[in-house]
Amino acid sequence: MSGTGDSLGPAGPATGDSLGPAGPATGDSLGPAGPATGETDLPRGVARRARRRRRRRVLFGAAGVVVVVLGGLFAWFWFEAHPLGGPGRNVVLTIAPNQSVGATVDALARDGVISSSFFFRVDDVLQGNPTVEPGSYLFRANQPFSTVRAILARGPDISTLVVPEGFSLSEVAQRVTDLLPTRPVGSFLRAEQGGAVSSPYEIPGSNNLEGTIAPGTYRVLPGETSVALLRQMVDRFDRQAAGLGLPAAAGALGVTPAQLVVVASIVEKEGEYPKNMGKVARVVFNRLKAGSPLQMDSTVLYALGQDGGPVTAADLALRSPYNTYLHTGLPPTAICTPSRTALVSAAHPTPGAWLYFQLVSKDGTEQFSDTYAEQLAAEALAKSRGLP
Repeated sequence: MSGTGDSLGPAGPATGDSLGPAGPATGDSLGPAGPATGETDLPRGVARRARRRRRRRVLFGAAGVVVVVLGGLFAWFWFEAHPLGGPGRNVVLTIAPNQSVGATVDALARDGVISSSFFFRVDDVLQGNPTVEPGSYLFRANQPFSTVRAILARGPDISTLVVPEGFSLSEVAQRVTDLLPTRPVGSFLRAEQGGAVSSPYEIPGSNNLEGTIAPGTYRVLPGETSVALLRQMVDRFDRQAAGLGLPAAAGALGVTPAQLVVVASIVEKEGEYPKNMGKVARVVFNRLKAGSPLQMDSTVLYALGQDGGPVTAADLALRSPYNTYLHTGLPPTAICTPSRTALVSAAHPTPGAWLYFQLVSKDGTEQFSDTYAEQLAAEALAKSRGLP
């Protein structure tokens, strides 16, 4: 009994001791938890200030990003508007009637005049849309936006010169002077007479390029000289003549290449229509072979400075080396710019024995005759039809 009691006795206190300290231990562990939690909670004012600081840092960071982005975009725009490296190659742009500003800007970007159509349109917002007139303009690759706008504002600065078949050099020079808004620098006739440009198809020693310019369309760029324009025309003719085999054809016909060009110029004026030219060329060669005067009205009119029209008795008495009624052989130079058809016809004349020809129909038909009697009959027929 006492043993059991002794064991229970201590057990109680032991239990009590273990529970007693447990309470305080538990209390101690719980007690400090409350104060610790309370120490990490900031006062409301301090927390608000901390949140404001965080918001400011976020806003400042976002603003910094925006500034960097905007600065980058501005720098990008500035370098697009003011490209580095300076202007490049020439670029000719033709603006069609009713072409929109947008289409023009796209063409400028496509041809390398500007590098970005997008930024040019942005510049439009700042500067306003440029004035765009139809016509041809000379730009340079890699040009500043302001320069492009100035060129557009001045209007088309490239002239188009059309040299028709059958024109003489004096007629071309007159067209250059009268019709071109943008004229070449220097006199066209002085350039032709100055000897700065030559052709293997001009009469040796004549210093005359009549007949050795190619018909067609030419562009006259701002600042271009008459010499440069003339050289462009002569070079085109030289390439055409070589491509047609004129030197070899001339040799086969017993003439020089330059003389063949003279024949072609007469064929151009006298044949007038392609259907007549091969036979007219044959008449010229037949008369040359016979030693007879060519008797071509066109050469007399050339000496008079006229293009077409009737030839009077006084005209036929004109003392000029171009008067083929008074002189045998070819005139000193060509009398006009021959067409490709005239050149081919002169190089390859139609076979025949004709010595005469006469216009007998208003549709341009010419009658070719072997004898003078046949020619007189053709002239009578023409007169009955009201033809010269």
